[in-house]
Amino acid sequence: MMNTAMDMMKGAMSMKDSPMQGMDMMMMSDVIEALSACEQACVMCADADAGEGMARCAGMCSNCADMCNTMMRMMLRPNGMDMAVMMSMMESTMAMCRACSAECMMHAEMSEHCRLCAMACDQAAMALEKMLGSMREMMPTM
Repeated sequence: MMNTAMDMMKGAMSMKDSPMQGMDMMMMSDVIEALSACEQACVMCADADAGEGMARCAGMCSNCADMCNTMMRMMLRPNGMDMAVMMSMMESTMAMCRACSAECMMHAEMSEHCRLCAMACDQAAMALEKMLGSMREMMPTM
């Protein structure tokens, strides 16, 4: 499934008027995979947290899952991409991933799902940070 999405995006990004022309497809694929893994870990952690009475952690994980999903969906629409909006959303998603990771790390010693969720959040934040840096390098200097 991921290869199909990437093939479609390559076609859309190769158009000379594409706002994402020149993006590193492997990096983009890595970000989408990290976001997907983070979303899944957060959903599972939120579900487990709810059963354990950890409302704050469950809420943070649910919010993080939603943001990761939205970020992925934005990335899968290269023709509708606005560079400034995309970068802002990346920064917001990184902040949410980091906040969720910090919350889950407080429970990581007693909760395996929180430890795994924190790791997935950290990986998503790092992948987004790397791509954001690449996008900043692509922007013309003013």
